Amino acid sequence: MRFSCRALTGASLGACALTALPAYADDGADEQPIIVTAQQTLDSAAAEIRRRPGGVDLVPAGDFANRSAVSLRDALAFSPGVYAQPRFGQEVRLSVRGSGISRGFHMRGLTLLQDGVPINLADNNGDFQELDPAAFQHIEVYRGANALQFGGSTLGGAINAVTPTGRTAPGYELRIDGGSFDTVRAKAAAGFADARGDAWFALTTDRGDGDRMHARRDSLRFNGNVGLRLTDGIETRFYATLSHIDQDLPGALTRAQALSTPRLALAGNIAMDQERDIDSIRLQNRTTIDLGATRIEGGLFANAKQLFHPIFQVIDQKSFDYGGYARIGHEGMVAGMPVALTLGSTLRFGHVDARQFVNIAGERGAPTQRARQEAQTIDSYGEVRITPVAGLGLIAGGIHTHGRRSIVNRTNPALSGSASFDRFAPKLGLIWSSASRDVQLFANYSRSIELPGYSELAQTQVGGLTGFVDLDPQRAWTAEIGTRGRIGIAAWDVALYRADIRGEMLQYTPDATMVPPIPAATFNAGRTRHQGVEAGLTLHLARFARLRQVYQLNDFRFRDDPVYGDNRLPVIPRHLYRAELRLGTERIALTPNVEWLPQGAWADYVNSSRTPGYTLIGLGAEAVIRDGIRLFVDARNLTGRKAIGDISAVVTATDAAAIYYPVERRAIYGGVRATF
Repeated sequence: MRFSCRALTGASLGACALTALPAYADDGADEQPIIVTAQQTLDSAAAEIRRRPGGVDLVPAGDFANRSAVSLRDALAFSPGVYAQPRFGQEVRLSVRGSGISRGFHMRGLTLLQDGVPINLADNNGDFQELDPAAFQHIEVYRGANALQFGGSTLGGAINAVTPTGRTAPGYELRIDGGSFDTVRAKAAAGFADARGDAWFALTTDRGDGDRMHARRDSLRFNGNVGLRLTDGIETRFYATLSHIDQDLPGALTRAQALSTPRLALAGNIAMDQERDIDSIRLQNRTTIDLGATRIEGGLFANAKQLFHPIFQVIDQKSFDYGGYARIGHEGMVAGMPVALTLGSTLRFGHVDARQFVNIAGERGAPTQRARQEAQTIDSYGEVRITPVAGLGLIAGGIHTHGRRSIVNRTNPALSGSASFDRFAPKLGLIWSSASRDVQLFANYSRSIELPGYSELAQTQVGGLTGFVDLDPQRAWTAEIGTRGRIGIAAWDVALYRADIRGEMLQYTPDATMVPPIPAATFNAGRTRHQGVEAGLTLHLARFARLRQVYQLNDFRFRDDPVYGDNRLPVIPRHLYRAELRLGTERIALTPNVEWLPQGAWADYVNSSRTPGYTLIGLGAEAVIRDGIRLFVDARNLTGRKAIGDISAVVTATDAAAIYYPVERRAIYGGVRATF
């Protein structure tokens, strides 16, 4: 059968994938499928990220496939430098190098991508819930300026989730798992390929009552792509992602509640039926042209989303974002030296119809506010890599970020406003590899720029209305050194960094004596510093024993602030350690694991209250009962430890402050995966 899909619209993508069944005809070798294994794809991705002179990581799906991977925290728990702490359900705090440290909701300071295309809104804020770990082939983590190739210019960098194709994941996969708190999850996936094209799609569902009251969640997601080989060197691929996500919000608790009765939800959250429901559809195309020494890549994308979000009021938003990207890479020789050049640009445009209503038991009451929010973000970047001697790479590059933000307040036009931004962020780096490429040393020095988004510019002002607040971009200079490699039984990835920041966007009051009502909740701080260690160490102790460890040192603080002095910034603890010991073979294994927080984080900016440390113990197990069928068990917090895992920071924490999220309660999940 010849693979042909002439029209690929949002409606026809799924049908095309379903009808692209392989039939290996006998009428010519050109009809035989081109075999590209998932391992080959992983090897290629690993080789590419090892060219980066800084903190990068590749997380294959095999690292989290045999556990109950509900959120990005489950997928990235052992990625060095990634701070991912669960709040409840699919809600996590996701931060790299302290990005978005003060944001107690959604996410800021990271560029999230799927298959190389940004899923963030045009203002660069995003909902990570739309990334489903069950659908990924691997995840690439680019910390800080190492995200330049994706146009990432923020402090945290970028996380790129890569889905399989019909060539890397041919055949069928079925999965079902569940367990505590009435959790049930399922996945059905299929991949097809012939010589001219391929298709892959997956349908996943997830429901559960959550480990707290009013924490029920339901989701249904579709991920699919269809690729067509136009010539030996040209391929175009169409992607579609549809998400339906409902999540009840139990809210934060007081310190006493979180440490004694963590299953509770705030009474107000229940009475107002607070939740976050997302319905979205994302379509994208990526076309690559391989000319040997030159590779050209480009694409278009569009994302339509509806957010229904009853909280203190009912937030009802409809957004549409679209854009495109192009990048060109060339490798050649200049003056006898290998030189590689990358140029690219990513354009994002979008608008949000933002409405608010009185919350009547989770339903819309009388309208209170309406605004139109518009954003454009254009990141243009270039990088040159020179290899003056074998094993030594010198890298220079930079990103120019242009942004425009506009808030048109239709309720009170006087509260409207707009702002434009143009900033340049350069980068210098070097990387040395041993002759065997088993050991690498790297260093870089870079600037990062983070533009304010809708949530920072549209803030609640005196009188309760949402108006425009003119904030500056957050700027930082970051120095980084590190090493990665493998010798004998040890494989490591270690980076040390220091970021000196000006204008960090913090949700606090720059004057501790200020009392509500104040004209904003987010301000630009003066000087702050984020520095730390991102370390991963794996020891292959024997053929049947592997010890995997990650450690973070997070030292984030003010610098000579007139009110807060050199106080530490709240939310993220100073030390965090995780480890797992895998005992067994590929057919049967037992994996005990531990998360150790020796000392909790500060809960406030005045450093008056700190959360206690904790130790969480878990256990994983898996067994192959026959080829292609694997059973697994994922047990968490076996000792039933009550502790605080995340914080919504305030200026001064009090006993009555409901700002704490408890760690996950004891739970046991199990499931079966089948591939054929």
